Amino acid sequence: MAPTTGSVNVFMKALIQRVQRGSVSVEGRTIGAIGRGYVVFLGVKQGDSAADADYLAGKTAALRIFPDDQLRMNLSISDVGGSILVISQFTLHADTRKGNRPSFILAAPAEQANALYEAYVAGLRRILGAERVVTGRFQAMMAVEIMNDGPVTIELKSRNEL
Repeated sequence: MAPTTGSVNVFMKALIQRVQRGSVSVEGRTIGAIGRGYVVFLGVKQGDSAADADYLAGKTAALRIFPDDQLRMNLSISDVGGSILVISQFTLHADTRKGNRPSFILAAPAEQANALYEAYVAGLRRILGAERVVTGRFQAMMAVEIMNDGPVTIELKSRNEL
């Protein structure tokens, strides 16, 4: 059974968008850009671990959401030679159960979140090669440009909700 924080299950999330291209800028300067591949928004929650980051990196790399010759989602990022842009995004763990202003209390503290974000990125780089994985800047205000492909958007979690 997955650990819980209060009545909310604990899990790391990756919101994956299949893209024709994507880029991220900080203070008007592009710091990362990819062509065909994924833009991944990664949310780390209190209680997540290095095992969660490693599992999610493997699941992301193995995900088959690119079309094959019959236009069926059957190919992985490796199969198509794609790249991944990873953006840390604590807002994926917004709690909106009460009121109209989201609470982010369930998101991991910055030090823990950064360590697990880096572990996730390192896992992807181990699987796909360092040159195929680029990142935004942790805790920076970023402008992310995405040209969706499909559009296809998939949410992965390191643990299933009950």
